[in-house]
Amino acid sequence: MSKPDQDRLDRLVAEAQSSRTRREQGYREQALKIYPWICGRCAREFTRENLQQLTVHHRDHNHDNNPPDGSNWELLCLYCHDNEHSRYLDSVGQAASGEATPLATHRPFADLQSLLKGRK
Repeated sequence: MSKPDQDRLDRLVAEAQSSRTRREQGYREQALKIYPWICGRCAREFTRENLQQLTVHHRDHNHDNNPPDGSNWELLCLYCHDNEHSRYLDSVGQAASGEATPLATHRPFADLQSLLKGRK
């Protein structure tokens, strides 16, 4: 890659990162003002000391959809946020491949009926 092309690429990447940081700070600050500092999934409570572990999740997975009323956001802890995105990626992957694979394969109560019949 030539020097002018590399410089242009570096500039574009820097601008994109800067824009993303500004956008994230904007909706994060808004969400922290609107919602209580509690994870929407596990109900873990946060304080100023651990607030960096509370993230803003976009319900429709579109980071550019930031209505001022916060209707597309929910506050999630790091762990629940990672779990939510993993579940979303799994569902998108299954839909794209056309598979109808069940998410759970273990059936703990599969033979329960016969076990109960024998207890009379």
